[in-house]
Amino acid sequence: MTQAVADTIDAFHRGLFYIVQPKGRGHRAGMDAMLLAALVADDRPIKVADLGAGAGAAGLAVASRLPKAEVVLFERSAEMANYARRSIDLPDNAHMAGRVSVIEADVTLTAKARNDAGLLDESFDHVIMNPPFNAAGDRRTPDALKAEAHAMTDDLFERWVRTAGAIMIPGGQLSLIARPQSIAEIIDACGKRFGGIEITAIHPREGENAVRILVTAIKGSRARLSLRAPLIMHEEGSHKFSPLVDDFNNGRAAYARL
Repeated sequence: MTQAVADTIDAFHRGLFYIVQPKGRGHRAGMDAMLLAALVADDRPIKVADLGAGAGAAGLAVASRLPKAEVVLFERSAEMANYARRSIDLPDNAHMAGRVSVIEADVTLTAKARNDAGLLDESFDHVIMNPPFNAAGDRRTPDALKAEAHAMTDDLFERWVRTAGAIMIPGGQLSLIARPQSIAEIIDACGKRFGGIEITAIHPREGENAVRILVTAIKGSRARLSLRAPLIMHEEGSHKFSPLVDDFNNGRAAYARL
């Protein structure tokens, strides 16, 4: 007898929305997705693309906080795309379900194939992404679903940022979260496509090394790169989130550009 695949329904933004995600396998959404979503600070009617959306946590967080935002979740894995659809269909997400959709597509496609897959040229105001950022040989796992979500491939940032630049309107904003060691690759990938790059290092606590970076950039901008003040996750000596991080995690605030 085939064992049923277990999953969970998890609350985010203090119960303002929920996602369905696999239990004990694949990628489990958490703080990274909420920090990424907080980078979209725009009260206008906007269209947002979430590349590599998984079960949809980051994109749904944007839609939850911004009632005028339309969000498209792009996901290559058929299984994870199905989780995203199930998440949208949850009764607790009915208030935003009409503004969120899922497209099963490989975000590294190019030219006509990319457009045919639904990644349409110059059609989004914002593009967010939380791409796989473990080295291919790092943290090897027999869980194929998790490996696909976590393991980096060659030229990953170049391919993902290229797609972001193609599908975004001029002046649109790219937002991503990654490991600090990927800074050079990200800047190289932005190249002449994006400028005004702002980088924020995320530190677990005061005095500890950064474990993530938040990056935003503007399509077609020629502004110089800026390093923002570091973001401290936890209060000293505890696992309690700092007040600002707690606001981002619960959808009470956005991390606007300088």
